[in-house]
Amino acid sequence: MAYPTIDFLFLSEEDMIKAGVKNMPECIEAMEEVVKCLNSGDYVMGGENHNSHGSQVSFPKTSPFPNMPLDEGDDRRFMAMPAYIGGPFDLMGMKWYGSNMTNKEKGLPRSILTVMLNDKTTGAPLCLMSANILSAMRTGAIPGVGIKYLVKKDAKVCGVCGPGVMGKTSLEAILTICPDIEEIKVKGRSERSLSAFVEYAKAKYPDVKKIYAVDTVEELVRGSDVISFANTGGTDPSTYPFVKGEWIKPGAVIAALSCFDMDSRDMAETATLVVDNMQLYDAWAEEFPYPSFGANNIIGSKFTDMVHDGVITRDQIYDLGDIIYGKRPGRVSDDQIFIFSVGGMPVEDVAWGSICYNKAKELGLGTSLRLWDKPDMA
Repeated sequence: MAYPTIDFLFLSEEDMIKAGVKNMPECIEAMEEVVKCLNSGDYVMGGENHNSHGSQVSFPKTSPFPNMPLDEGDDRRFMAMPAYIGGPFDLMGMKWYGSNMTNKEKGLPRSILTVMLNDKTTGAPLCLMSANILSAMRTGAIPGVGIKYLVKKDAKVCGVCGPGVMGKTSLEAILTICPDIEEIKVKGRSERSLSAFVEYAKAKYPDVKKIYAVDTVEELVRGSDVISFANTGGTDPSTYPFVKGEWIKPGAVIAALSCFDMDSRDMAETATLVVDNMQLYDAWAEEFPYPSFGANNIIGSKFTDMVHDGVITRDQIYDLGDIIYGKRPGRVSDDQIFIFSVGGMPVEDVAWGSICYNKAKELGLGTSLRLWDKPDMA
C-alpha cells in the first residue's frame, strides 16, 4: 500500500494579518454562522457532554518538585481546546492556550495562542497558525453578533470596561454594528493604559465626537446604550466590577466578555438574560459545581446559579441562536435591557481560522512543512 506524503501550512502572525485576520465585519459574519451551527447542534467540543470549553492544566501554589510550575497569580494555566464546527466550515481543530499574567514583565502578551486545523476524517494536520490576533478578533466579534440582534437602532453612547486587547476588539465590533456611536467611555485600572486606549480610539475612530476615561463603574454604565465588560478578572466575585440595575439606561445592552457582577434578583428584574450557547453553560455547571460563578467568572454561570437558587427558571435564559432563528423574541420594546453573556468557544477559533487558512492558500502565504514522506510506523 502506498502511503501519501503529508504537508501542512504554517502561518505566522504576519501571514495571518495578510490573510485578513483583522477583518472585523467578515469575522462578525463568520461568528453569526457559528452561532447558527451551535443552535442547530452542528458542532462538537470536548468532554462527554460535547460542550466542554477545554481541558485545563492548573498549577499548585507550592510543590516539593523544584521544576514544577507554580500558580504565580491570576490566569496561570495551559488549556487544550478541541472542536469540530460544521456548516460552511466543516473542519476540526484545536486551540492551544498558554497564559500567565507575569508574561507582561517579560514583554510578552498574557496569553500565547496557536490553532491547529486538522482533516476531520484522518486527523492529518492542515495548518498551524499564530492565534493571538485570531482569538482576540473572534472574542470581539461574538458580542457584535449579539449586539446586531439586541441593540436599539439609535445607540449613541458606548462604554468599555477594560482598555486591553478585548476592549479594543469588542469596541471595533460595536462600532461596526453601531456606526452612529458619538461617545465612547472607558474604565480601567491604570492611567497609562487608559490614556493609551483613548489615544488609540481617537486615531482609529476620528468621527466619534467624545472619547474619554471615567473613574467608576457607575459613570461607565449610566447613560450608555452599549456596554462591553472586557476586563481581566480572577475567581473572586467580590473583585469584579459591580453594576446596579438603577444605573442601566432603559434599552441598553451589556455584553459581558469577561467578569462583572450584579445582584441576582436585581438582574432578574432588570434585564433579559441571553447567552451565546446554552449548552456551554450547562457544561460549566457540571464542571464547576454550584456555585459556578467565581470558579468560572463569566456572568452566564451566575445565570445557571440563579436557576439553581430558584431566582429564575431555565427558560428565562435566552439562547442567541433562538433569537437569530426567530424561535424566541429578541427586543420587544425600546426600554428592554439585555445582558449578553459571551463564553468563548474553540468552535469560534476553528471557524475564523478556517477562513484565514483558505485566504492564505489563495494568496500563497505561509510556509509549507512536511510531516513525513511516508509514515515509518504505518
